[in-house]
Amino acid sequence: MSMKQICAGIAAVVTGCAFGMALAKLPPATDDQKAKAAEAKVKADEGAKKEAELLGKYQDRAVDRYKKAGVAKTGATAAVKK
Repeated sequence: MSMKQICAGIAAVVTGCAFGMALAKLPPATDDQKAKAAEAKVKADEGAKKEAELLGKYQDRAVDRYKKAGVAKTGATAAVKK
């Protein structure tokens, strides 16, 4: 047997094992796992809601500062671009 044949055989075995593991099925989730997953989803949803509220708050603050600076009225950004 040549070195190429040995390498090809090893590659075939490794590929077969990887293919077998890819097709393997996980056992069905238990009730505890389902409950933990539901809890994690609720926490993630709450976190996303809080982040969205904070983003809106900060965007409002940025708009207020922009308006207070008078940039929209004076056209200061147009003067800077020229």
